[in-house]
Amino acid sequence: MPTDLTTALTDVRTLLLDTGHLVRAVAAGRRRGPQAPEHERVEVRPVRLKSGAHLQFTARTGPVVRIRNVPAAEAAGAVDELLAAPYGNLHVETAGEVLQLRVTKKGEAQVHRSARGGQPDAGAAGPQVHDRARQRLVDPDDPLFRVLGAGGDKRRQVEAFVRQLATLAPAVLQQDGPALRAVDLGCGNAYLTFAAHRWLQQQAVEAGKELATVGVDVREDVVATSRAAAQEAGLPGLGFAVGTIAGAEPFEGRAPHVVMALHACDTATDEALARAVRWGSDVVLAAPCCHRDVQRQLVAGGERNPLVRHAILRERFADVLTDALRALVLQLLGYRVEVVEFIDSRHTPRNAMLRGVRTASAPSSARLAELLGEYDDLTSTWGVRPALARMLAPELDSVRSAQAAE
Repeated sequence: MPTDLTTALTDVRTLLLDTGHLVRAVAAGRRRGPQAPEHERVEVRPVRLKSGAHLQFTARTGPVVRIRNVPAAEAAGAVDELLAAPYGNLHVETAGEVLQLRVTKKGEAQVHRSARGGQPDAGAAGPQVHDRARQRLVDPDDPLFRVLGAGGDKRRQVEAFVRQLATLAPAVLQQDGPALRAVDLGCGNAYLTFAAHRWLQQQAVEAGKELATVGVDVREDVVATSRAAAQEAGLPGLGFAVGTIAGAEPFEGRAPHVVMALHACDTATDEALARAVRWGSDVVLAAPCCHRDVQRQLVAGGERNPLVRHAILRERFADVLTDALRALVLQLLGYRVEVVEFIDSRHTPRNAMLRGVRTASAPSSARLAELLGEYDDLTSTWGVRPALARMLAPELDSVRSAQAAE
């Protein structure tokens, strides 16, 4: 039942300032309207430093994390500042209850309260000692990895990938609707599929959603092995399908909200990105593998620039050029994109990731002109036409036509 937003926020304020009983709180999402919060997500926890009890505010925007510790006795101003920001969702856990507040399109508050006691994995209430081990999203000792036979480096890659997923998950978890659909394209041995499903399942339950995850791979033996492992692990909502990335339809015509691809070789990454665009998926994460397509074009064009004259330099430059062009194509087609290092290179040399979130509106005319100029400059300078642009040629042609008509 909707309630007055000011009254609901006053209740939240009281809970946040009661540091003796507060466990944690999260502000995320945005309210309807043109203004967006300064940060994508802010988490609040009580911590105990040498100088006494504090409220710790951890603000995340993309890969940037800012942490601020405010003495508990002086935290009212920081709490008021947080609650004044136009976040669409607030989640508060105390020693005795969980409060979830969602701001409706009409600017009212939809509040749900539930008892918190008895949760086996519940964190302790009140200020905690600040020096503690880093929390993992994927437990390296999870029996699931023994079922899959994943080694140490692969576990670290999966943990790092899921951490990137966690930064974008609010974009789908806070949407209306009871269903959440995720797909891992070219899933291979499915280490990522299992770990992402495990983590997303927990988040979906908290958000009141039902998760379905499908791993897609062209090899029937790999899919059969993954199905058996899923049954052994007892993971509801997790399935696997045999098929190509380009032809994948994991949800029988319904679009997945989240598209993932970890180390799909060469243009298989482009196929995964193209599927995400045509589905209109809200979140896409792809960690590319080899980049042979652009390398071949550079060689065929006889390019003798010093940057690509030597094979090792040509290989590395092709990696950078390919991912830069992929990012531009996704931006032209309505995604906010970042290219980040998702794990240290000692665990895998293929440690770049493209992560994108579909925006609610198309780029402005000026921004489209800028992006098209950057794309055309790179492709004409190096004489290449990237695979993703070839796959999405009709969509890019539409963008050009619309821009020309301005």
